[in-house]
Amino acid sequence: MKKAFDFFLFSSLYIALCALLMIYQTCRLIMTTDVPLSLYLFVFFSTICSYNFHWWLSTNSVAKSDRVDWSKRHRNLQFFLFIAGAVGAGIVFVDIARYWLPIAFSVFLTFLYSAPKLPYKPFLFLRKIAVGKTIFLAMVWTYVTTVLPLLVSGQSWTGGMLLFCISRFMLIYAICIIFDYRDREDDRADGIRSMITYFNDRGIDNLFALSMILFLVSTVLLLWWAITPIQLLLLLVPGMIVVALYHYSKRHFSDYLYYFVLDGLMMLSSLLMLVLWI
Repeated sequence: MKKAFDFFLFSSLYIALCALLMIYQTCRLIMTTDVPLSLYLFVFFSTICSYNFHWWLSTNSVAKSDRVDWSKRHRNLQFFLFIAGAVGAGIVFVDIARYWLPIAFSVFLTFLYSAPKLPYKPFLFLRKIAVGKTIFLAMVWTYVTTVLPLLVSGQSWTGGMLLFCISRFMLIYAICIIFDYRDREDDRADGIRSMITYFNDRGIDNLFALSMILFLVSTVLLLWWAITPIQLLLLLVPGMIVVALYHYSKRHFSDYLYYFVLDGLMMLSSLLMLVLWI
């Protein structure tokens, strides 16, 4: 059972499903139409491709890591999933090629996140300038799961759409802060700079608090647009859980806590809306 769960989690199938649920929520909450099935499939395969590429490159960790250990034992599998994801994304891209520009931008952003791990001079330079790594990852996730569906749909932007993007970005950013706090020693060892490697604990706490305040404000303001009080409550649930887990997560670095629970909080409100059909 544990082997099956590890495969589901560490092969990035789990995080790929999270991305699909987040796109579903974007379409259901702030759009009047859905996006093509091909876009869902493209994001799914691209997530499988990019995450397995990232972890195929991540073979070392200062601290004990179940995920890194799993990656070391399954390097061939991860390389296969990387290739399979790329092929799958390429096949379904044919159906959505007319949206090539916003899609190409998402691919470029995604590649840049893993690029500093490549052992070649142009990419090694990125390690020295990746001060906004935390912000960058939150931007990638917000763009792919929120902005990209809006661009593909062709709908006119509204204030509600902008608020939803800010709300989602701030929640993801808060989660990324926790991840970067845990990974700060690995980043220092790899020569990767980020704001978290510069800040002391108090500075990190203040940054987290600010992100959660902005998440709360932008989410509550959505009430004046298109969401109901019940939908507001569901959107706030993952934020409340992130706050509750913050100090615990800074002391306990289990990969299952991080890659299952914390990553899962990004899509929790989406899952609740799907299950409850709200």
